[in-house]
Amino acid sequence: MKKLGDILMGNEPFEEILMGNEAIVRAMVETGTKVVTSYPGSPTPEIAAAINSIPEEKRPFYFEFSVNEKVASEVAFGAAVNGNLSCVFFKSVGLNVALDTVVQFSLMNIIGGLVIVVGDDPGANSSQNEQDNRNVYHMARLTVFEPASPKEAYLYYKYAAEFVKKEHTAAVLRLTTHVCHAREKVGFDKFNPPPLFRNDFNPDNGPYIPLTSAALEMKAAAIHKLKQARRFARTKNLNTILSSDRNQGLGVITSGLTYLSVLDVLETTQVRPDILKLGMINPLDEEILIDFLSSHKQVLVLEELDNILELQIKSLAFDKGINTSIIGKVDDDDFIGEYTPDKTLKKLGTVWPELVLDPIYEDAEVFDVPARPAQMCPGCGHRSAFFAIKKALSASDITVADIGCHTLGFMPPYNIGEILMCMGASTGIASGLALENSKRVVAFLGDSTFFHAGLPGIINAVFNRHDVTLIVMENGTTAMTGHQDHAGKSISIESLLNGLGIEQVLSCDTYNQERLTELVRQSMAHKGLSVVIARHPCMLKLTRAQRKKPGYVQKHISIDQAACTRTHDCVGQFGCPTFIRNKDGRIDINLDLCIGDGSCRPSCPEQAVGFDKEEK
Repeated sequence: MKKLGDILMGNEPFEEILMGNEAIVRAMVETGTKVVTSYPGSPTPEIAAAINSIPEEKRPFYFEFSVNEKVASEVAFGAAVNGNLSCVFFKSVGLNVALDTVVQFSLMNIIGGLVIVVGDDPGANSSQNEQDNRNVYHMARLTVFEPASPKEAYLYYKYAAEFVKKEHTAAVLRLTTHVCHAREKVGFDKFNPPPLFRNDFNPDNGPYIPLTSAALEMKAAAIHKLKQARRFARTKNLNTILSSDRNQGLGVITSGLTYLSVLDVLETTQVRPDILKLGMINPLDEEILIDFLSSHKQVLVLEELDNILELQIKSLAFDKGINTSIIGKVDDDDFIGEYTPDKTLKKLGTVWPELVLDPIYEDAEVFDVPARPAQMCPGCGHRSAFFAIKKALSASDITVADIGCHTLGFMPPYNIGEILMCMGASTGIASGLALENSKRVVAFLGDSTFFHAGLPGIINAVFNRHDVTLIVMENGTTAMTGHQDHAGKSISIESLLNGLGIEQVLSCDTYNQERLTELVRQSMAHKGLSVVIARHPCMLKLTRAQRKKPGYVQKHISIDQAACTRTHDCVGQFGCPTFIRNKDGRIDINLDLCIGDGSCRPSCPEQAVGFDKEEK
């Protein structure tokens, strides 16, 4: 069986079916990228998984998970101004965290070059919003490459690396969820020996301090680099026209995955518009746009989320006196969600009814599909925590959620977490809610988020003496995005909190539910900021590791049907998906899900939940 790490480090040219995220790692290898940093977040974590599939001693570059996206960007930038081609990658909302740093990159003379890989998330598949980061790139004057497939993800990373090295700048490789996760056979080039690590920082390459006296001159340099980007796009043929002899004067301008949806749709159409596919979406190549607009009577701009391309293209047409009819977004739905083939077909059929064979769209037949809400894993320590914490809460208490697996605490049967913003915001929001409020306020924070963005809110609560109970849900990993390490691996959260001078820091294992309930009650009675650390290792990660060990014995939970009085606390209050409630009220165990950890046993008042006999 071929190992991914061996595939990615092959010396000779080869072809392989890889995920877009994996193909990017091969591009890093081939381009001589020397430093790669990240904070994990979907849809990009498989980039890190692919990197980690290469043994560290064979890896041709340095890689780290930084504590957050801002720090990751700064580490990569520092390495790049030292002369090393560097890369930082994270998810869409991660750019919000990194922005204070990233917005300055176009001003800097980055002698090694810096590629910023951002996974945007149209459709909000794994994010709290579907923000369109193209707005930010335009403001920050960053060159942006947008691939449509895994093959292009590989090629465009190489183009981006070439460009940033040549122009001593930073550029964005903009991915979307399906480009990250799609698989395609890709032809890869030869791997040459990696360059040596460089330490060439020289302040004379700057200025690197954008004070008032230098900022405007640095801005002018950033504008010049965008002009260079347009020239680069032409040399690499990044913006291409797919012509048709059946276009009837119609054209489509699009980019990224939407281009593939357009191709899908046009296979069934009577008329086939010409397509201008933009591979570089910032800056736009005005020459090719002017030619395309001038040679068509009507042009449809198809882009996911905001009308970034549309507004620029209409402005260009107005300035150049081009009378082509340009159609973009016309209703609210056009600004929401992914341009899947179905949605693209509907849009084309609305704009050009004569284009499609059947422009009538009927709602698909509705099937009665059982609800499948998101679930915490069997044995999850967060479930035990919420089961215990709920006993300490009253109906009037306010609970503030944060980002992580524990966000699911807002769902039944726990109903804990009534407001959520972004990573690390819970303590600050709770502090505001607690002002002049007789109600008690409890905030939740994951351990990875604690280091990522949680500390400023905690420090603020200490400094301003806010009356908040903070519960840190510690499971020892960044579980939600694939079990990546974080700073808690070597830094004790409890010691850090004590070092901040917090008077009351309590902790226990979440499986010790009676103890946890008592600690939360004790903490909520304390005036000022108090903290309870509710810790238990991520059981998904733990059981996966245990199953690989020789002699592993699988255990299951069983129900003593004679003792069970069908109060159903195990289902209604604890809520592990392992439990099956039959129509007659009898409780069974789903043996495919049960990990036999026993955290559910305290939920039964009759102690009818016990361990089954051991199985090999």
